[in-house]
Amino acid sequence: MTATPENSSGHARAPIRRQVAGLPVGGGQSCISVQRVIADASVYDRLLPRIVAAVEAQVTGDPSDDTTDVGPLVSEDAAKRVESWVDEAVTAGAKLLTGGKRDGASYAPTVLTDVPADVTIACEEVFGPVLTVQKVDGETEAFAAANDSKYGLQAGVFTHDLQAAFRAHRALEVGGVVIGDVPSYRADQMPYGGAKQSGVGREGVKFAMDDYTYERVLVLTGLAL
Repeated sequence: MTATPENSSGHARAPIRRQVAGLPVGGGQSCISVQRVIADASVYDRLLPRIVAAVEAQVTGDPSDDTTDVGPLVSEDAAKRVESWVDEAVTAGAKLLTGGKRDGASYAPTVLTDVPADVTIACEEVFGPVLTVQKVDGETEAFAAANDSKYGLQAGVFTHDLQAAFRAHRALEVGGVVIGDVPSYRADQMPYGGAKQSGVGREGVKFAMDDYTYERVLVLTGLAL
């Protein structure tokens, strides 16, 4: 998820709401939940404390309770794995701004900054309620940071510049680019799928029909037609 300089003109709150809304999707256990936030330097200092405050306001608990924002992970082992990845990042120099605590199978919504590029949580899908926030200088650096991954399912880009939106679509090595929202958006009619190690092929009604169809050939020779 990237935030471009155009969001510096007083429009940062909507991206924050959507970033945090994308965090608790299945407790972060979704391939298109928000994990990486890449923010331009012009908005970073105002964006970061608002993200932290919004994440701290997330309520963890029983997913059947309407007041719960973030439920438990699929198992205690899964929560322990998330805990170990966060601990590894902090030991390597990342800053823990909120969260970082496990209670059984639940893991508190967490925000990290200054995450080294070679730690596990920077290279793999965490499948837990963890956000990493990275500062970049300009659009080109933002796209390069987003592409610096072996995965490429979807990306969300917050911008008010239509041409920047088109540039993002051309530059980002992902299966889908969502403008003005987080990458957690999908619809059945979309050709949903990724690039690189995010899979082969596409999901969706048309593509499901294609998958259940096989092409056959009839060759006619030596016959009067």
